[in-house]
Amino acid sequence: MRHVIIGNGPAGVVAAETIRKHRADDEIVLIGDEPSPPYSRMAIPYLVCGDIDAAGTHLRKEPGYFEGARIELRSGLVTAIDPAAKQVVLADGATLAYDRCLIATGSVPTEPPVPGIEHPVVQPCWTLADADRIMALATKGARVLQLGAGFIGCIIMEALARRGVQLTVVEMGERMVPRMMGAGAAALIRSWCEKQGVRVLTSTRLERLEPAKPVRAVFADGGGGEFDLVIRATGVRPHIGFLAGSGIACDAGVLVDSHLCSSAPDVYAAGDCAEAWDETLGQRVVSAIQPNAVDQGRIAGLNMAGLPTETREVTQINVLDTMGLVSSSFGRWDGVEGGDSVETSDGDKFRYLRLEFEGEFLIGANTVGWTDHIGVLRSLVEGHIALGQWKERLMRDPMRLMEAYLACAQAQERSPIPPNMGGARRAS
Repeated sequence: MRHVIIGNGPAGVVAAETIRKHRADDEIVLIGDEPSPPYSRMAIPYLVCGDIDAAGTHLRKEPGYFEGARIELRSGLVTAIDPAAKQVVLADGATLAYDRCLIATGSVPTEPPVPGIEHPVVQPCWTLADADRIMALATKGARVLQLGAGFIGCIIMEALARRGVQLTVVEMGERMVPRMMGAGAAALIRSWCEKQGVRVLTSTRLERLEPAKPVRAVFADGGGGEFDLVIRATGVRPHIGFLAGSGIACDAGVLVDSHLCSSAPDVYAAGDCAEAWDETLGQRVVSAIQPNAVDQGRIAGLNMAGLPTETREVTQINVLDTMGLVSSSFGRWDGVEGGDSVETSDGDKFRYLRLEFEGEFLIGANTVGWTDHIGVLRSLVEGHIALGQWKERLMRDPMRLMEAYLACAQAQERSPIPPNMGGARRAS
């Protein structure tokens, strides 16, 4: 049997390894659209700041690892899948037949519709080639404008600051990390960044880029300035455009069932490009984080190997290190309609904790600068643990999480999922 895996990031690599573990004689082809060996995009900022070299980004660092595992690495851009013929089509016209196929193409950066955005000093920070160009321009003292202060932007920020640049960060939203953090947590992160010497502008839109020395940014409010480098960190979207006309059902991502199989027989999807049903949330979710990609890669690999395995939940955890300040979000961090919440904050120490409840269940949380008992917090959120009287105690003192865990989580079986966990999300 031949397994063709499109995408050689964490989901694709783990799927290939899982298949090999259970199908010793099957053929496995792992296709990447870059000439480099499989690597982690999350390691690119560490390359930019000089902590590692290019080899340090590789997902498997042992020489000859993939050859030893009998996983064929192939470089090429897949432009189409033909489920009826059971083959993939590459940009050079070549076709590759499969018995089972995995779409693990991840995400691609979005490009804001800004006049002048095609200027040569405007760079995403997404590939190893991007990293090379950024390092050539982000020299000490260089004036750098970063568009976007989301999860990816906050990681890139530290790499740029450590290179000694003059950094300005512009975010269209009213706060930093708007898809991960509420107002209180985001305000603390912004204050921390400004303390580190980063200029942060929120609720600010880039109007256009004009040629200058080398480029001038003009903001919608009339402000702006000249910059030597512009980093485009305005978000990502699932890399699924090549599936147009294939008949494979897609919405935000490739729609998959509980076995991560798409609407086409023997075609699976995993990672950032997959849109899976989350039983807890009661909705389909695209989770563009590496832990989820790894988990879904493993589950897809098991199913492709003929070992039926279901997934019930999509990992909804983000842990972010912003210039040394660690923050996290869990589950329904923005709460649900009619739910309760409590928060505690120490601005001087850059510590913050917010808990979200629905009934007697802890359903989400935000933390900043608070790493104690993170595992306990995750267990309470993901375990659907009925807190009983401990819910009111946490409302009075949210720092008593460990006591709540010991009293409740270890004393009861997994509780049924709260009936309204799939309710409407509050606007963030």
